Amino acid sequence: MGLLDNLANQVLGGKSTQGNLVNAVMSIVGNQQQGGLNGLIKQLTSNGLGDIVNSWVGTGMNLPITPAQITQGLGSKMISQIASQAGLTPEAVTTQLAQLLPQIVDKLTPSGKVSQTDIASQGVNLLKSLLK
Repeated sequence: MGLLDNLANQVLGGKSTQGNLVNAVMSIVGNQQQGGLNGLIKQLTSNGLGDIVNSWVGTGMNLPITPAQITQGLGSKMISQIASQAGLTPEAVTTQLAQLLPQIVDKLTPSGKVSQTDIASQGVNLLKSLLK
């Protein structure tokens, strides 16, 4: 279990379905072997979602994303992995990620660019803010 997984479990108590989904996403964002947040942004961008993702990173309004676009951007394999981690169906994952992912990326890029600083602290603060 990664650092962000442990932190998310401490903040969330490992009990809520949305918390499990956020935990799964944060494990992707915090996985430096897969490029972390930069890797996630590059993956979504390279799969045709650059304008949408750039709006989340930028300081303006976040463009919406559909569940189908989530599948397009992340791929069905990653969606299945997240679903398994979160204890949800892939359809539920894409629907919830369409709501959560813009917020997560937006909160982790407050200055309009991807920070190279302590993503673990940012992740814990984000999890706390999402649960208020």
